[in-house]
Amino acid sequence: QVQLVESGGGLVQAGDSLRLSCAASGRTFSNYAMGWFRQAPGKEREFVAVISWTSSVTYYADSVKGRFTISRDNAKNTVYLQMNSLRPEDTAVYYCAAGTSSPSLRNGGARFWGQGTQVTVSS
Repeated sequence: QVQLVESGGGLVQAGDSLRLSCAASGRTFSNYAMGWFRQAPGKEREFVAVISWTSSVTYYADSVKGRFTISRDNAKNTVYLQMNSLRPEDTAVYYCAAGTSSPSLRNGGARFWGQGTQVTVSS
């Protein structure tokens, strides 16, 4: 069992940066691929970024490529999402997720989800 708790969301202006964190409980954190998803009002939840358990593989949605960076620290049981050059269309609830493999997690096949953290970008 893995429990995920996100933090770091908030209200920022377009062009600003934020770093989201996701703290995981459980001793098997390093066995899971980790990812970030988001859901904007009135829209379905969408994939943002995924990182493999060794950090050797990362995937990004086209909409965030070059602006967002996913990373993890297995010693701290934490995964991060550095978000730069934020845009109003990045406004959403951001969810952390854990899955058994990077490709399956990228396709939404998460085993565990966090409760989400709100990110609001004003224009």
